Amino acid sequence: MPLLQLLNYIDGRPVASRSTARTEVVDPATGEAYASAPDSGEADVDAAMTAALAAFNSFKRTTPSQRQGFLLKIASAIEAHADELARLECKNCGKPFLLTLDEEIAAAVDQIRFFAGAARQLEGRAAGEYMEGLLSMIVREPVGVCAAVTPWNYPLMMAVWKWAPALAAGNTVVLKPSDTTPVSTLRMAELMGAILPSGVFNVVCGRRETGRLLVEHAVPSLVSITGSVRAGREVAASAAPLLKRVHLELGGKAPVVVFADADLETAAADIAVAAYFNAGQDCTAATRVVVEAAAYETMVALLAREAEQNTKLGSATTMDSEGVLVGPLNSRAQLERVKGFFDRLPPHARVVAGGRPAGGRGFFFEPSVVAGLRQEDEMVQEEIFGPVITVQPFADEAAAVAMANGVQYGLASSVWTSDHARALRCCRAFDFGTVWVNTHIPLVAEMPHGGFKQSGGGKDLSAYGFEEYTRVKHVMSKL
Repeated sequence: MPLLQLLNYIDGRPVASRSTARTEVVDPATGEAYASAPDSGEADVDAAMTAALAAFNSFKRTTPSQRQGFLLKIASAIEAHADELARLECKNCGKPFLLTLDEEIAAAVDQIRFFAGAARQLEGRAAGEYMEGLLSMIVREPVGVCAAVTPWNYPLMMAVWKWAPALAAGNTVVLKPSDTTPVSTLRMAELMGAILPSGVFNVVCGRRETGRLLVEHAVPSLVSITGSVRAGREVAASAAPLLKRVHLELGGKAPVVVFADADLETAAADIAVAAYFNAGQDCTAATRVVVEAAAYETMVALLAREAEQNTKLGSATTMDSEGVLVGPLNSRAQLERVKGFFDRLPPHARVVAGGRPAGGRGFFFEPSVVAGLRQEDEMVQEEIFGPVITVQPFADEAAAVAMANGVQYGLASSVWTSDHARALRCCRAFDFGTVWVNTHIPLVAEMPHGGFKQSGGGKDLSAYGFEEYTRVKHVMSKL
């Protein structure tokens, strides 16, 4: 069967790339290529930026209510095509269909509607006569053309996190999806193009070099990326010569601190879902469990039971089945990366569940639990991005906090205890942008998502995420 030939989306229409280079798009559930995407070059990026800049000159003048109207129509269009978009996302990413439909497409629609409302909630200091005879006012303006680079783990939803606040604020966007997962973003662009003025939203496909061209182009005033720490550093360096604003949502290594007084059975079941959802390919995944010594062996056994008995792993032919939680990893390279962590395990570590590829077609890896690790071990310090839970014991609260904070990342964390005061002390002490108490991984559009340290800077979602795509101007008038 011939490969589906994908096109860029520029200035309101699908456009063939001026580059002859192509990349294969592979279904991770089967390991087989089914589409071909452009590996766009400088001419493609320049065309998208030119269209976005031309559109910005008029789109920035639209009223908040007009922009709200655009976003509400887009949300309804995506909702009307939810099954189609979920199918595209599943084939491109290997996700379980029912989970994708319920947990990702529905969430993305809700997030668009939130930012539609945020468009009409511009905030700033009250106008006032702060100096006698002079009236000061704050004006919140769009930044300009925004360049966005999105990851492969949640292609459609992460694109929404970029363009929804940007458009709500009156910006225009040029977005590059991951070279392995461009399909749903391109289809979403077509749906958006039937609603938005031409040039407001553009999609340029390509590899890392295409992303560099996007970031270094003279037109965009802001660059936003969700990706690895390495990618974030490269984007920040590329944006530095022109002093562009950067919004970085990077990796994570979330600690899951479990005290002995927690409901261990419930905690283990909930942690397993938060660790294995999306095959663990989530920067907030509950992969690093730190347990009070008195409950350590019990929690190791409970997590192993969850992995082996209660977590349903899909296959090339069962990704539509009800109850499937774990799909394949994104690519063969990612499968090999996860396998490599197990190949390099230190002698003191023990694999109590999983630890190997599932076999058969596709890039599936067994839900895994690894005990006996030390704080300095690679599996504890580095983001695995696979269905792997590590478990470590701690002696007391101070040790738990030190172990939780003892990584380069600062994105998300959780604490599990029946002691409310202890939970609040941990919330205060944890050096992470999100702290959950007796739960892990839920996100809502109204609250910010973003980290500290090597997890980047800036916030997605919420009014804080909206403000990232605005600039503040002071206007002073003599009375």
